[in-house]
Amino acid sequence: MAKNSVKTYWPHMIMGFLLIGITLGYWTVKSATAIPVQESNEYMLKYQQADMHINKILEKKALFDKKYKIELLHAKTAKEKIANSKVAKERNSVVLTEGKNSFTYAVTKKDGTAVPDANVTFLLTRPHTRSDDVLAENIPFKNGSYSVENISVSKAGRYTLQLKAKIGDAVGYSNISAYLKP
Repeated sequence: MAKNSVKTYWPHMIMGFLLIGITLGYWTVKSATAIPVQESNEYMLKYQQADMHINKILEKKALFDKKYKIELLHAKTAKEKIANSKVAKERNSVVLTEGKNSFTYAVTKKDGTAVPDANVTFLLTRPHTRSDDVLAENIPFKNGSYSVENISVSKAGRYTLQLKAKIGDAVGYSNISAYLKP
């Protein structure tokens, strides 16, 4: 009987690959659960609600845009360069101040007359998180415009000023970028 002196290492390689696969699977799951997931609040709704009712939302927005317009008044704006862009881009952003901020919006008909009976809601939000959101509902109509006052901003970075105006069945949205410099 001949003795086989050749050692085979394939069982060790299979066990090694299996151990590497289990380790990488564990690392992937651990990394994925460590990153917080933030919900979008486009149209001032949760993503699921906006996704389910997008056709109605767009119909109401088109109805609003035919008859009315929303305009931010007396806001200081500055050109902001968009970082990490292949094409040099700039956009106008509202300049925020640290502490209390006030925003004045005009909701008007297309001919320029003010609409005093709109149901107006304001949201100051950050694009990547909802933890710093400031929501103001039922904004009163004063002196021909809707004023949102005493909105506190303390963290530097990008923000979004969102306004929703409802007049009857028509619903209009304003979405303006803002920035607080460090």
